[in-house]
This record gives sequence, structure tokens and C-alpha cells, in this order.
Amino acid sequence: MKILQINAVYNIGSTGRNTTELHYALLQREFESYVACSMSGSANEDRLFMIGDKKDRKIHALLSRLSGKQAYFSKNATKKLIKFMEKIKPDVVHLGNLHANFINLPLLLKYLDEKDIATVITLHDFWFMTGKCVHFIEADCYKWKTECKNCPNLQSGNSSWFFDRTKKMFNDKLSLISKIKRLAVIGVSDWVTVSAKKSPIFKNAKIIKKIYNWVDFESFRPKDISQLKDKLGITNEFVVLGVATIWDERKDLNSFVKLSEQLPENSKIVIVGSIPEGIKLPDNMIAVGRTESVEELVDYYNLADVFVTLSAEETFGKVSVESLGCGTPVVCYKATANIEVVGEGCGYLVEKGNLDGIGEAINKIYVDGKEKYSGNCINFARSNFDKKKLIDEHIALYNELCK
Repeated sequence: MKILQINAVYNIGSTGRNTTELHYALLQREFESYVACSMSGSANEDRLFMIGDKKDRKIHALLSRLSGKQAYFSKNATKKLIKFMEKIKPDVVHLGNLHANFINLPLLLKYLDEKDIATVITLHDFWFMTGKCVHFIEADCYKWKTECKNCPNLQSGNSSWFFDRTKKMFNDKLSLISKIKRLAVIGVSDWVTVSAKKSPIFKNAKIIKKIYNWVDFESFRPKDISQLKDKLGITNEFVVLGVATIWDERKDLNSFVKLSEQLPENSKIVIVGSIPEGIKLPDNMIAVGRTESVEELVDYYNLADVFVTLSAEETFGKVSVESLGCGTPVVCYKATANIEVVGEGCGYLVEKGNLDGIGEAINKIYVDGKEKYSGNCINFARSNFDKKKLIDEHIALYNELCK
């Protein structure tokens, strides 16, 4: 069986790492696996097709903002991708994140329909089932259940400067996706999967099912981090960790600053990820910048006594599971997929928006000690989010779709 994954990134970020790990696992099991992406964290890999280039992405991004339409440009880059597909003739095309100004979605979907290629869509967010939004909870918008229009999120994510084209984009997705004869939709949590089943865009899908994202527990596991402590000047302090690629409004850096005022004196908050320029953090907060290194992330999870995420809308919450794999308990809001990834005895779920409750939960772990939670964290993570088990589920899905 020949499988082609198409994702914005390869070996970069969480979806890029998932794409890479699935690709290698398929190769090891003697599948013919290929990946097409717009950006790669690996150079000169076999079976890796690069879609467009930086200049094309910049032009696409500008046209998208001017026109209000997303994924309607990059025609030449998409035609070259289709030529590549004509050459390899995949049995299954597996679509991940495509909203990164690099692909022409109508061209791609029409090709998949015309060639009757078995197609899998993984919903890492909600872009495939809305006009343009990747998230809808914070805007409290449920128009995607019928038809997107008058979008309250025009300026979020890939913003539109002038026009609301969400009705057209929604209806184009509805028309094109519903024509694909052998379509499977994967929700990366129960919450996402239940939402997908309510979408008219997936009304003709042959399969809609949950398959959790996985974590590689050979990497995300307990380890000694004495060198990192020395580097950061941490001795016996209680460490609270926050991780994000970019600390924007959704990830709520300001709330971490407020939390810093509630913590015991011998505590530090370590922030991993890019923060806006000119931000001055309190003395008990350390910003270490963005990293794409798995090894560094594992070190930070192990450094922490508690991992805190303040996002109220998580389709999965991979960073939380990575933390659990390292034996570090999680404190987060009791909302969306967070409820599924933080098991009993693995930390605390706090009512959405209750920052004082987050502080109280952190202080419980401070009093109890991390060790009280670590065994539960590791066991729950390995039982539910094991890499081999979940990749097996992907392969079973491919086989079922190709019957």
C-alpha cells in the first residue's frame, strides 16, 4: 500500500513530529510511505516532496489577506504536487494541517475526487469544517453546524483585512469534501470527533472516528536534569512549567504573570516558547525561548514539579501528555479535550477561567510533592497514548478504507 501524508510541516512542531513518526513507522512496516510538506526540519530526506517555497508562501499569505480567501492560491505549487501524485499513485492520501498558505485546496480536493483516492483527514483543529476558523469555542460561534458567514473570527489566525469570504469557503469545502467517495475523518479526541459528526461537510464520510495523537514514551520519560538546573540557577525551588510555540492571547502569558504572584516564595515559573518583544517578566519567571528539540523539551518537563496550561480550547493537548510521560502532573482548565488527557491522580482540572483555582491546585501539588503523582501520570499516559497502539489504529483505518 502506498500512503502519502500532506501536512504543512515535517519534523517541526507537534503535527510535524506526528507526521514524521507515522512516516517512519509505516516504512518500518514495509509500506510505501511518502510525505509532502511546505517546511521541513530535516534536510534531503528520501520520499519527502517539498510544496512551493518561501516566496510562494509569502505571496499566498498576502493574497489571502487581501482577498479574504484561504488556500485558494499556490496553483503552480499544487499542480507540481499533483504531478508528483500522478507519479507515485498513492492508495491513500492523508491530510493534516493545510492552512499555512502553501496549497490550493480546491485543486487538491478535485483531484482526490476525480481519481477516487482514499482520503483521510486528521482534525488537529477545526479548519476543515469551518469557513476559516481553527477554533470556535472562545468566539462562542457554532455557525459551522449549518453555514459559516458573518465570521466573528476574521482577524484571528490567518486574518482577512477587508472581506468576509467564510460563506464561500465553507460551501466550497462542503461541495468538494462531500464528493470524495472514500473519506475517513479522524478526530484527535472524543470532543473533536463528536463535533465532526455534527458537521455537514463530513455528511458523506465513510468513517468518522477518534484516534488520539500519540507520544513517543521512549523519549518522553523521567530522566536526570541536574545539568539544566545548574544552567538555570535552580537549586531546590518548586518549578512551574508552561510550554507554547508562541505565547499569544490563547496561551495567556498575562495569566502566568498573575500566577507568579500566588506561588510560594521558593518557586519559579519557566516559560518555553517565543514571547512578544518588550515584555518584562517578574523575577520568579524565566523565559528560555522556543525549542524544536525533543531532548530539550524532555529536560524541561522533568525539571518541572507541575505543568500548567491555561488554554480553554485544546483539540488534544499533546504537551500535557508529554508532561505526564515524564512523570510531571498537569494543572489545566476543565474544558474541551483537557478532560480526556488528565486522568485521575495525574493533576487537577479547574473550572474554566478560575485562575485562583489554578493557583490553589498548584499549591496542592507543592504541598504533596511531585512524587505523589508521578506514577499515576506515567501509567495513565502509557495506557492511553502509546505510539505503537495508535499507529496500529491508523493502519487498520487505511486498510478498512481501501477494502
